[in-house]
Amino acid sequence: MSVPDIKRLASRESVAPRKSAVSKKIIRAWQLYVLMALPFAYLIIFKYVPMYGAQIAFKNFIVTKGIWGSAWVGLDHFSRFIHSYDFTRILGNTLLLSFYNLLAGFPFPILLALGLNYLRSKSYRKVVQMVTYAPHFISIVVIVGIVKELLDPRIGIVNKLLDVFGIAPINFMGEISMFSSIYVWSDVWQHAGFNCIIFIAALAAIDPALHEAAVVDGASKFRRMWHIDLPGIMPMAVILLILNTGHILDVGFEKVLLLQNPINLKASEIIDTYVYKVGLTAQVANYSYSTAIGLFKSVINLALLLAVNKLAQRTKQASLW
Repeated sequence: MSVPDIKRLASRESVAPRKSAVSKKIIRAWQLYVLMALPFAYLIIFKYVPMYGAQIAFKNFIVTKGIWGSAWVGLDHFSRFIHSYDFTRILGNTLLLSFYNLLAGFPFPILLALGLNYLRSKSYRKVVQMVTYAPHFISIVVIVGIVKELLDPRIGIVNKLLDVFGIAPINFMGEISMFSSIYVWSDVWQHAGFNCIIFIAALAAIDPALHEAAVVDGASKFRRMWHIDLPGIMPMAVILLILNTGHILDVGFEKVLLLQNPINLKASEIIDTYVYKVGLTAQVANYSYSTAIGLFKSVINLALLLAVNKLAQRTKQASLW
């Protein structure tokens, strides 16, 4: 037997035990693989399989011809959207709502978590947690209904209070300049309590010895928050900020659509609602054009995610990878 034959035989004999060992490990932990199969199947079916249809963004899609039979048009639909009359307004509204919501909504869960962390009364803490968590589990349709009832110019509580101070009723839903604030602050009220859960968990992981040493040195609660708690939860905050930046153009479609009316449409039309109207509710549905707009939004989100993650790495902060 030649030397090459001996080497091949030896390699086969070494690979065989490895395969058997791997198969034994899989059999031993089969419950974990079954548990993992459900989310894995969800990702494949609802996230990766639909990518097949994304190619109609580069085609003049006709239902009767199918995806493969439709003519290829390249980047024509993207160019059409970028050079359209509505592009600047729609992109501006989307970015305004996104950044406004990010700047206003990101600090509140942190502040709420810090406040709850220093409450001595457990019963009062539970009441505050319940009151702040509850709106998150209310349907968006109900939330929008509550907002409209509160801001109604005739029977709304807000206008009733304004009337007490001699201020004329205001049609909040008819004021273009107020739409972004109504959307953002109602969103903060709805989600701040639930979003603070992860920060409460991060605060619980901080070494109590640090607080004990700070108390011995005479540090106030504010100093302990600033020098111990905030640095302790900063890695988690940076990671959440990176993830939120990756969804900067994913403004809440349902809520914006429900808050829209013909008066505030100039300020409330965003990319998602525009795609919905172009692709589904238009008299002649343009699937290729709407798909191209959605794909354009996804590419921008991905680019922002990569950029912010790289910036976090450059500044020596926590990053996704």
